[in-house]
Amino acid sequence: MHRTALTTALLAAALLATTLAPASASSRAEGPLLSEAVATLPVAVEVREGYVRTSFKHWVDADRDGCSTRYEVLLDEAVVAPAVVDRCTLVGGSWYSYYDDVTVADASGLDVDHLVPLAEAWDSGARTWDAAKREAYANDLTDPWHLVAVTARSNRSKADQDPYTWQPPVEGVRCQYAAEWTAIKLRWGLTIDAAEQQALTDLGAACPEQHLPTLEDQR
Repeated sequence: MHRTALTTALLAAALLATTLAPASASSRAEGPLLSEAVATLPVAVEVREGYVRTSFKHWVDADRDGCSTRYEVLLDEAVVAPAVVDRCTLVGGSWYSYYDDVTVADASGLDVDHLVPLAEAWDSGARTWDAAKREAYANDLTDPWHLVAVTARSNRSKADQDPYTWQPPVEGVRCQYAAEWTAIKLRWGLTIDAAEQQALTDLGAACPEQHLPTLEDQR
């Protein structure tokens, strides 16, 4: 897979400088239960002050192959692989947007979503990070659920909302979405606010057999 093969130097450098736990999930058959994992997330008031999107340098070409992070995700998640011409122009291909159960036949109709949005990350702890760690977060290709290709319509409907105010319109994937959200917050040491905690707790109760994803999991 493109993103697991691409181990970026900027991510490695950022993780060495932090107390993030290493991604050891790949050695497990499955992660912890969603309900149990949610209970371990620290609760804190969110702080938006000072946020600008450019605080997170994103869509970099870390391996200098001509394809930015956005295009690495599109290549990795293609159901039918596109042709790649002229330094990462994509021709043809198709993609599946799991948020809204839509197949898309043109990459221009897709957004690459930060599942936990940049603004949400800022609010819940990333405002204290240095620029290198924020760049690593914005371009993280290590966990396949961190960045996801979805329809532009669904991504813009979601915007910077958390699961209290937005969940995928397809009910059948909400357990998965909550598990991926929780996994990202745990891995990056991010907090949740009280309303977000309630939404995730409710989802954990509604999805009693849902585990957090691991690097062995595939959509």
